[in-house]
Amino acid sequence: MTKAEVITKISEKTGIQKDDVTQAVEAFFKVVKDSMADGDNIYVRGFGSFINKKRAKKIARNISKNTAIVIDEHFIPAFKPSKVFVEKIKNSKKIKQMATQA
Repeated sequence: MTKAEVITKISEKTGIQKDDVTQAVEAFFKVVKDSMADGDNIYVRGFGSFINKKRAKKIARNISKNTAIVIDEHFIPAFKPSKVFVEKIKNSKKIKQMATQA
């Protein structure tokens, strides 16, 4: 599902115009990005957490040149779903159907 499809579904379910929904969704993503860039984590009860994960310093290999390179410690954005969210997915009939077909 794309962002446009999400916006359309929200608009249909709430009756709010697509332009207003688009602005709200874009504002949400901007707040998430800006807050995480400032080092803040975002916790949405019943949905999940947007967190900054720390990656330790490590030595990696450049296989084309056969040399070792050092990757400094850094942070990456991550999403951790809430228990409620995970349970909803686990108990989804469509997901179970897809799993049995694969």
